[in-house]
Amino acid sequence: MKNRIGYCILTLALILALGCSEKSGKRVIKLGHGLDVNHSVHKAMVKMGKDLAQLSGGQMVLKIYPSQQLGTERECLELLQIGSLDMTKVSVGVLENFAPKMKVLGLPFLFRDRQHSFEVLDGPIGQQLLDDGKKYWLKGLAYYDAGSRSFYTKQTPIHQPDDLTGLKIRVMESATAVDMVEQLGGSPTPISWGELYTSLQQGVVDGAENNPPSFYLSRHYEVCKYYTLDEHTVLPDVLLASTHFWDRLSEEEKGWLRKAVTQSVAFQRVLWMASEEEALAAVQEAGVTIIKPEKTLFAEKVKTVLDTYKEDPELFSLIRQIQNTR
Repeated sequence: MKNRIGYCILTLALILALGCSEKSGKRVIKLGHGLDVNHSVHKAMVKMGKDLAQLSGGQMVLKIYPSQQLGTERECLELLQIGSLDMTKVSVGVLENFAPKMKVLGLPFLFRDRQHSFEVLDGPIGQQLLDDGKKYWLKGLAYYDAGSRSFYTKQTPIHQPDDLTGLKIRVMESATAVDMVEQLGGSPTPISWGELYTSLQQGVVDGAENNPPSFYLSRHYEVCKYYTLDEHTVLPDVLLASTHFWDRLSEEEKGWLRKAVTQSVAFQRVLWMASEEEALAAVQEAGVTIIKPEKTLFAEKVKTVLDTYKEDPELFSLIRQIQNTR
């Protein structure tokens, strides 16, 4: 109850602050996200803010609230929907609960490699999925690279899918992620990102899954000493704006923001590649065993997840389009 009261107070404060910012003559854009300030996405957002200020001649100012200062990813999406927050960054895995078509991007082993994912996300399919969020008051702006997600565990090294049997694995609040872990024999346990470190320490879960920079920057490597690079999903981060905020912008302001976003995406992708290498080297130095399994064993185990979408012709057609993208 106390958390809900605090959340409501925060929402009211944001509404009041938003009203004041527009009366000051400058448009102050509030962006909340859950990542560490050393993450490549946050650094890209800082660049976006600088570029936006330059493009607009100081008329538009981006104010960033990192590290879940304004709530979890789900809470930030809810704030966007009611117009109390202007922008946020969330994982596709969380976004699928708000914009259902997005769940296709969370399917295991959907993309052949990183370049294939970029071809899809930067093309008409990616744009179609971003546009689909409008009906839910969410204006999709761009995708940030979040690499591939893999399993990390405390005590049990994962060399093959059977090693996951009976293990409690933290997943996002994503039906797709839950299905995948269940197919692999694990016990999926949805837990918010901010609570995961303590949950690992206390044995609430036996492991989790995420990309190398997130594993490193969250310091989960202090608890989990095995990292298995099965790379089961290529799950991008999505930058979104509230349609309430977006519709208040002039065409000129939208143009400035779009350009700043585009420049930040290119910048982040370069940073991401370097951050992956840095993260893997750092966790190895800290005593983590890096395991490179036979990925086809994992892909074979979860292929039935794709088959369940045959009952939804629209989504299954989208999956086929993604698979056929060259």
